[in-house]
Amino acid sequence: MKPFLKVLAASTAVLALAACGSGSPSGGSEDTGAAADGGELTPVTVGVIPIVDVAPIYLGVQEGFFEEEGLELELQPAQGGAAIVPAVMSGSMDFGFSNISSMLLANSKGLDVQVVTAGAASTGKDGADYGGILTTPGAGVTTAADLSGKKVAVNTLNNINDTTVRASVRKAGGDPTTIEFVELAFPDMQAALERGQVDAIQVVEPFLTGGMNAGSTLVASNYVDPADDLPIGAYFTTGAMADSDPELVKKFTNAMNKSLDYAQENPDAVRDVLLTYTKIDAATAEALILPSFVTEINRSGVETLAELSLSDGLITEDPQLDELLP
Repeated sequence: MKPFLKVLAASTAVLALAACGSGSPSGGSEDTGAAADGGELTPVTVGVIPIVDVAPIYLGVQEGFFEEEGLELELQPAQGGAAIVPAVMSGSMDFGFSNISSMLLANSKGLDVQVVTAGAASTGKDGADYGGILTTPGAGVTTAADLSGKKVAVNTLNNINDTTVRASVRKAGGDPTTIEFVELAFPDMQAALERGQVDAIQVVEPFLTGGMNAGSTLVASNYVDPADDLPIGAYFTTGAMADSDPELVKKFTNAMNKSLDYAQENPDAVRDVLLTYTKIDAATAEALILPSFVTEINRSGVETLAELSLSDGLITEDPQLDELLP
């Protein structure tokens, strides 16, 4: 029998920044015992975003990979990685999925963030990636350079999406310092674009294909422009958790890596599982572009994001990559 999966309804809830702590909602694997032999499952809380990037973890639950490791997952959706990081730091979540820039920001501030495995990466194909910048014919935007002086929506300010949008604009010869970024949840962006409240939106699947089906046009593949095979997201915990309960971290990482490999090898299963935690229809799920699901972090890509974060002023101190990355 598959473990019971509790998914909270508030998929766009933003978690308040809490003081850093060492507590763990799971109580640690030593408290609840193992379950691979039919014993009690260890409850583990994981922060996720309702986007295609996290399909592998839902598949891992569905396929029993976490149960095989003795874990019972509670997946808690949030609007973005910037909300998940403080929740994991405070101990209200055991693990979380976040974009690399959020973790670089946390690391540069001295927070105890530790990546345990990779997650989603760019396909590296311009015009055929799972993230991109959309606009409408009336916005006067035909290339990334035209975004200079425009209003662009991203799901979280000062993060990976506005950083990579700036990189696309800079590469196209525009001035990224003149862009006005607006923070909107992914599900709200297409409507804001159609109403003319913004000139362009940066979205990932399933919202990229959904927007194009609604008549929006692709301006640039902002995850492709900065670097080859750019790492976008990863799963993480705290260094304190890794030190105090290494067995729990090992079990989660093992199950997560099985899930990532399974997702990469079974794209149809990814499209099917998307219907269980997003509001997209089957036609959109069939048409959308999937990210690369990887288990190894592309360190050079992380270094590129760190350099961009420094040059754009998102961070002011060099991140300690040896502390952040496995």
